[in-house]
Amino acid sequence: MKHIKSYLYIGIKLRSTLTMVCALTLFGNAFAQEITLEESKEAALKHSNAIKNGLLTIEKSEAFKREMVANYFPNVEASALGLYAPNDLISPIEGILPNGLDNIYNASATATEVIYAGGSIRNSNALADIQLQTSQIRAEQAVDSVLLVTENKFWQLVQLQEQQKVLETNETYLDELLKQQQDLLEAGLIAKNQLLQVKVNRSELLLNKSRLENMRKLALLDFSLYVGVAYSPNMKVAANFDQTTVPDFVYSEPDLDLSGNSNYELLEKSITASELQTKMAKANLLPSLAVGVSAVEFGAFDDAIDSQFTGFAFGSLSIPISEWWGGGKQRLKQEKIQEEIAQNNRMDGIDQLKLAITQSWYDLLNAHEQIQYALENKQLAEENLKVNRDNYDNGLSNLTDLLDAQAMAQNAQSNLIDAYTNYENKEIAFLYRTDQLVIPPLESLKD
Repeated sequence: MKHIKSYLYIGIKLRSTLTMVCALTLFGNAFAQEITLEESKEAALKHSNAIKNGLLTIEKSEAFKREMVANYFPNVEASALGLYAPNDLISPIEGILPNGLDNIYNASATATEVIYAGGSIRNSNALADIQLQTSQIRAEQAVDSVLLVTENKFWQLVQLQEQQKVLETNETYLDELLKQQQDLLEAGLIAKNQLLQVKVNRSELLLNKSRLENMRKLALLDFSLYVGVAYSPNMKVAANFDQTTVPDFVYSEPDLDLSGNSNYELLEKSITASELQTKMAKANLLPSLAVGVSAVEFGAFDDAIDSQFTGFAFGSLSIPISEWWGGGKQRLKQEKIQEEIAQNNRMDGIDQLKLAITQSWYDLLNAHEQIQYALENKQLAEENLKVNRDNYDNGLSNLTDLLDAQAMAQNAQSNLIDAYTNYENKEIAFLYRTDQLVIPPLESLKD
């Protein structure tokens, strides 16, 4: 079930956020900008063309529904005809039309009401209802998709930022170690190759740091374009990133009955729509009955003849006899086949939905477990680095062992960051699959 939440403050908060971003850009980015996850989602929801198109599709479906409703009302038509000829249209007739007739006019109005059309009008209106409901569901799904993608891009930036911090920490560590090696080399206590070992490791770290910075800028540009905020290379994403504890796991195993799942609702709508299409094909084989009234006035512009006005009522019955064995019969057969196809697609779709939800659930469980393992590994790697540093300082181990321990600790720190951000992505994916994302009302997203 979707939990709908009011975002009445979204416009004011978004405007203030964007104003801050623009102001910082104009003043030379004197300090690093920060944008939170909530601000990112609010900006993306207002900026997304997919959401705008979803809202426009709803309006289009509403217009189509009103068009179908109009079929319940009489069809009114009016027409007029005027003729003038240089010579007489009708030659003079003695005693009847002594001057002949060179102009005439005719005006008429007709109202026709369909009494019975095999159910085609009723089914057309039902199909319009289905189309409107489908458009509303797809518009909500567009909002869900924007929230999902925004969070994915946000946590990708968090991951890159935190990885940069890891490299900066290890750069400081290697700088201190390099200074120590330089002092020892000048004192003649070590060979030069030990100094070169540290320099090689530091150069590799700086290369990775440069690559990571370029990746961050590219990801930041992608993020800025998607959520609709001004790009600045100094902008940061703000997140409470606690790497010392395992987050609480608050989710229960999902129910696979699919009640309230939007994708399941779309599958059901497709079945209903297919059944209505079959009924409409049947209606084309049935008689149609209509009644109406008409009013006609006939005369001449120069009063050569007296104007004549008459009104009458009429009824019409149409029976599509040739359709019973011709094209109409084959169209009905096609619609019945399409209905069976829709049923088969529904069963396949249900299986795929259940599989996707189950996979998302186990992905989330696994991601949560990986944090625990990564946290333990980081603690062990840091302890191992401390022991190796003590042993090296006391002459009990060589520099290679220390550098290996440093690389192991750096790798463990990076793995923990990956585990945390991966869990955030798996969490939002699970909420997306199970329709548990909190979304604002569609009306609040209109300009």
